[in-house]
Amino acid sequence: MSPPPVPRYGAGALADLPASVLAALGVPGAADVLGLPALPRACVLVIDGLGRELLDAHREQAPFLASLAGGALTAGFPATTVASLGSLATGLPPGGHGLLGVQVAIPGTGRLLNCLRWQDDTVDPETFQPAPTAYERAAADGVAVSYVASRMYRGSGLSRATARGASYVAADGPGQLVGRAEYALRQGDRAFVTVYHADLDSTGHQFGVGSPDWRHQLRFVDLLAEKIAGVLPPGAALYVTADHGMVDPTERVDVDTTPALREGVALLGGDARARYVYSEPGAHGDVLAAWEEALGAKAWVCSRDEAVAAGWFGPVEPALLDRIGDVIAVPHADLAIVASEREPWLERMVGMHGSLVPAEQMVPLLTHTHA
Repeated sequence: MSPPPVPRYGAGALADLPASVLAALGVPGAADVLGLPALPRACVLVIDGLGRELLDAHREQAPFLASLAGGALTAGFPATTVASLGSLATGLPPGGHGLLGVQVAIPGTGRLLNCLRWQDDTVDPETFQPAPTAYERAAADGVAVSYVASRMYRGSGLSRATARGASYVAADGPGQLVGRAEYALRQGDRAFVTVYHADLDSTGHQFGVGSPDWRHQLRFVDLLAEKIAGVLPPGAALYVTADHGMVDPTERVDVDTTPALREGVALLGGDARARYVYSEPGAHGDVLAAWEEALGAKAWVCSRDEAVAAGWFGPVEPALLDRIGDVIAVPHADLAIVASEREPWLERMVGMHGSLVPAEQMVPLLTHTHA
């Protein structure tokens, strides 16, 4: 089996976008890795779940997006919302900001933290994700910084971890997203606005990326992007990107009903396409061998040390290592690793993401400017 493709950290990854935007806005010390044009106003539209391959395969449902110039970035590992929003916030790969997946271990507690729901009040978001954000850097240089997203996310643990430094602007529905983005982009002499829209991702999870529902939702996404482009003030650029792609795996391996995959496992984290397996003391070698034997033909299975050395997460801060599973299992075939008893919600999903395969890794970076 060939090794997995590693995200292009520092040379075309999602984590390179924030610093490039800051450089384009004239913020000192920011590196323009992506070569963005120098303009005083920037809007980053994040369409959750819009992989580059999906967009290319459904261009007829997205004529405006298909008309835009641009290319692709790698999301980073794991290819999931938590990790990618962390990278978009900080300009760091997941190994630098520590939001390393949907479910990660809280070191020393024997518990998992679901970073999407963030229902553990003992975990402070600002401490768990301590890296300064691009929004804080921009605001410190006098840029008007806004984060436009649904009211339901305001004040959440994930928003506190990833959107601090920006003024959170609640917007429920596409019309409000456009209107609030237009307002935010006209603030100050320079403006940095992030707009986040989740409906395409949730539709894919529920119905699948090949479904009529998903294709209809993509049409609305295309209209949203077109309307935001239409309200850009002079001197503004719109950058359309995403946090990950998505696939519809049809085969399931259920850890909860497979004794060989339960033996020696203390915690099961990650997601169906990027599993973190935390082994019991002394059981690491046996767990790794069992998972390799059960999944090796359909997944990349390796130890934490191997994944870190291969660069999957980018450089990893030593204090964050214990958040990563002792064993990592990443399907590259038509497979989802589920846990029917512990995670019944996940087993019901159709569309999934997290892996290192291009369908999940590659996200668009599309540009529209109003010079």
